[in-house]
Amino acid sequence: MNNPQTVLFQNLFADVLNRYPTHERLFVGIGELIIQVKSNSPDLMAELRRYFKEFTCWESQEDILIYAIEADEMPLPLVLRQKDPDPGKTRVKEEYADLAGGRIVRKRLTGLCFLFNGQDNLAVGPCRANSNQIVNFINNRFIERMLRGGSLLAHAAGVALEDRGMALAGFSGSGKSSLALHLLTRGASFVSNDRLMTAERWGRLRMYGIPKQPRVNPGTLLSVPVLRDVISDEDRRLYADWDSEALWHLERKYDVVIDEVFGEKKFQLSALMKGLLLLNWRRDGGPLCIRRVDIDQRRDLLAAFIKPPGLFFLPEELETPPDFSSERYVEQLRNCAVFEATGGIDFDGAAVFCLDFLRQEGT
Repeated sequence: MNNPQTVLFQNLFADVLNRYPTHERLFVGIGELIIQVKSNSPDLMAELRRYFKEFTCWESQEDILIYAIEADEMPLPLVLRQKDPDPGKTRVKEEYADLAGGRIVRKRLTGLCFLFNGQDNLAVGPCRANSNQIVNFINNRFIERMLRGGSLLAHAAGVALEDRGMALAGFSGSGKSSLALHLLTRGASFVSNDRLMTAERWGRLRMYGIPKQPRVNPGTLLSVPVLRDVISDEDRRLYADWDSEALWHLERKYDVVIDEVFGEKKFQLSALMKGLLLLNWRRDGGPLCIRRVDIDQRRDLLAAFIKPPGLFFLPEELETPPDFSSERYVEQLRNCAVFEATGGIDFDGAAVFCLDFLRQEGT
């Protein structure tokens, strides 16, 4: 006899696809995986083609299939549980239900619903108006596959010189994405914005990014000349008289599309992880100081680097659940140099340090 929960998940999935035929297709290559996205919305797919244009590929057999269905908000015949806010946050953003056949996640603000398990992946609801959440879902499917393969997830940005990479981590609002963009203005390539996967490959530590464009506040855009055109003339006038402190705390972000600002081939998704810079600085902290640290002795810094997998990962389906313990992170980080930045926020000084370090690693 079929498990009723399994039947419910499969019926919900099949009902959506039967009601909304998909005629639009997109193939995206992330790392060694091919992801096919199918949709009923030409407008959504046009937006995704622009966003992923450096990573689109020819039609081929996909490793991951995702459906993105533009529809009215989906009624669910079950009670959802609220997900507790992340540390330091207060607003409940998501609710979910675990069924025998997979997991259902609903975004409370937008009404978008996501159904997924180890094989089936569906987003349904107002997708076009919330294309950023579809981008995140696509990237989350790649992250899940990497974690299933033994990688660890980090809350970090990443840059590289050739195949030598530097991860940039810090607590929320520390400016890791802004530092990454300062490094791009000095010749580095972009690896990832806010998520990195780390894994040991042939005895060396490697970091893997996702094709997620960096999002930064107006203060960064207005202070870096090459980024000024990202913000509209109207917004530039709006923020012209704001001081740096007010701009730093402004809760408004702008996407910086890497190839449009820095040119083609500046977004690479993998590099040897030679170093990790942990941003433990503050705005009124005085002169910048960067020192190498032993992460085993400074485990207080790990919280800025470790990223729990979250709702879009289902370890229960695996025979041997992955180990995301702090011990594994410490063990991996023994294979790269770890630095702590203290004192005042100094993007130029930190960028010079990172580039000098990566150049020395190449000699």
